[in-house]
Amino acid sequence: MGFFSKLFGGKNKSANSEVESLVQTTLEGIIEKAQFDLSFEITSEKEEDGGAILAIQFSGGDEEMLKDKKGQMLDAFQLFLKRVVQHNFPEDKTNITVDCGGYRDESANALIERAENLKAICIEQGKSVYYRALPPKDRKVVHQYLAKDPRIKSRSLGDGLYKKIKIYPAKGGNNSAGGTEDAHHE
Repeated sequence: MGFFSKLFGGKNKSANSEVESLVQTTLEGIIEKAQFDLSFEITSEKEEDGGAILAIQFSGGDEEMLKDKKGQMLDAFQLFLKRVVQHNFPEDKTNITVDCGGYRDESANALIERAENLKAICIEQGKSVYYRALPPKDRKVVHQYLAKDPRIKSRSLGDGLYKKIKIYPAKGGNNSAGGTEDAHHE
């Protein structure tokens, strides 16, 4: 049944439960082998495009270790689980998120608070301001937040994984000309 459901509509419940089962078994194995003092809860919800989101929420004595160093261990768990799912179910569209004690929300709120302060400076002074170099997942949070305000624009600058974000005033309606012109002043 799993084979045919993948071929003819992997959106059905059995494919998602197979993915969830794989994620659960993988996490249990990691926690047991590493002797982490952690437990987890998996929740699943459907997305409009037919995919699903599996949200893993950790709790236990080793929570601080997961949140340490800007959540690198949470990111590692998330990436590893995505790779395991991709390897075993190449056609699956399940998105996996890993969190612990609301760390992701706290982190996103701190990024947004800083972006709000920089946006206010940009609007007040009418000039470009820069957000420190950030990894892709953090830049995405900032860009999505800033995109809601038509008075400003933002873009990533630099090479490599960590890039700065330039926040600059949107030039009166002609955004493409203003953005390109502004980009030459870096």
